[in-house]
Amino acid sequence: MSGYEVEHNISANEPKPAHPPRRPDLSTLFSTLELIDTSDEQTHHNVHALPQPDNMAAAYRLLANAFEMMRGEGAGQEQQDSANDLLATMVQTLMENANDPPRELQGVPDSFIDELERVSKKELKKTDTCPICCNPFLDDEYPLVVQLPCHKDHRFDLDCIRPWLKLNSTCPLDRKVLTKKKEPPVPEKDDDDGEWDDMYA
Repeated sequence: MSGYEVEHNISANEPKPAHPPRRPDLSTLFSTLELIDTSDEQTHHNVHALPQPDNMAAAYRLLANAFEMMRGEGAGQEQQDSANDLLATMVQTLMENANDPPRELQGVPDSFIDELERVSKKELKKTDTCPICCNPFLDDEYPLVVQLPCHKDHRFDLDCIRPWLKLNSTCPLDRKVLTKKKEPPVPEKDDDDGEWDDMYA
């Protein structure tokens, strides 16, 4: 046994975990997000506070690095190719923002993520995979799958899509803005020619 195994009380014959982690550890990213997410009133008391550009750039780079690690770890070759294309596009977007960080966080609030439609396990097929990590949803004993409002087939592992949505308010598949504000209703036009009548003022 090596010194490391003795020091950490690891047996050389100890079985390795059955399933490797599904995605990289993002705890550092979420710690950085706490610094830049000024929408959280509990941690940010100044309503005019703007995040520091260095912290913004760090958050984008951390997520880009995590997605780079996920590239090439998909199940089948066809899934790997499509995931690599998607992840390459996502990494490129993140790095562009890291190099020229926006003044304010462009992501969605936690309340939006909390209200995303959850997909029940019985609605999932064995062939359904997350477009980001390429892992079949049903490989997880308790899958937490969400559906984005832009399309009924845009389903993701919550752990994969949440960090993206915290930095970007767009769907990674079709780039639709998810938090678009509703346009106010257009006032109905009167049948008259629009002349002002003092009698009814």
